[in-house]
Amino acid sequence: MTHRMSNLDRTLKMVHALTESIEGLTLDEMASLLDVNRRTVERMRDVILLHFDLEEIIDGRAKRFRIKDSPGRAYSRPTAGEVAALEGVVHAGRNDGTANTAALEKLLSKIKIGFDSDGRRRLDNDLDLLTRLQRSRVAAGPVVIAAPEDLTQIQAAILASHCVDFDYLPEGAEAPAWRRVIPYGLVHGPITYLVGKMPDREDPPYLFRLDRMSDVRETDIVGYPPSDWNLDAWLSESFGIWREDAKDIVLRVRPWAVDRAKAWRFHPRQQIEAAGDELLIRFRSGGLLELANHLFSWAGDVVIEEPDALETLMRDRLNAALSLLRPNLSQ
Repeated sequence: MTHRMSNLDRTLKMVHALTESIEGLTLDEMASLLDVNRRTVERMRDVILLHFDLEEIIDGRAKRFRIKDSPGRAYSRPTAGEVAALEGVVHAGRNDGTANTAALEKLLSKIKIGFDSDGRRRLDNDLDLLTRLQRSRVAAGPVVIAAPEDLTQIQAAILASHCVDFDYLPEGAEAPAWRRVIPYGLVHGPITYLVGKMPDREDPPYLFRLDRMSDVRETDIVGYPPSDWNLDAWLSESFGIWREDAKDIVLRVRPWAVDRAKAWRFHPRQQIEAAGDELLIRFRSGGLLELANHLFSWAGDVVIEEPDALETLMRDRLNAALSLLRPNLSQ
């Protein structure tokens, strides 16, 4: 057995002993058990402390140590960093009005309740600093609020393979209209969308904003997507959220922006090829308006090669952007 393996063997033996002991073990007892010196045991204890809930018990003038839970629980117990990450998502969801925030808040509460009093106290001490100094960036965008109970109804329908009924108010409409759809999925973000398909119709799936729905209810009518339905593949057919016929997109990246483009994802299915000291980015997608708006941030670094429709749309967007500028008062 190598020296490294013997260290591992001793550490595992020590974990087992600390788990089995009811009263706990002193450092001297650990050293005697493993036939090593006290300094070696102290180093092993510090390593174990990183991975297990090592309880320290004062016994007169000596300190005893034991692992309170089974070793398996150490790997299922959330760390302060993991809980802080979830709390950050919940915080951002509150600001965005994301529909699934209420469910995440309940999950966060259940996780915290799962700690005993000592664990909760240690968690709170670490969590206070981590949550105060960590935030998910809230980008500019629409401020919408979707009812959590509507999301619950849709999720229940998905689990039961049932259709969903609701009244829907499209943008620009004066009154809502009744809809019945087969739920094909949910897309979360600042705006939460239901991907739904009308039953007994050949229309493709369509996106419905949850904040525009009212009187959402699960039906007892069977409806579910086909077994080969792939939500990720469907979403990748468009650059953003809006749907239209896909087109072959080709973007030429200028030499000075090549490194930036290599670290950027324009589309999940993009292909990159060298073109001398430039790059060509190719993908097939709809959503040309959203793509054109995105390309403003690449002005001077990217040239639109294909399609002509994207170039024409970009010219229109550039002309519209001029309206943002105040007239030159000197003329």
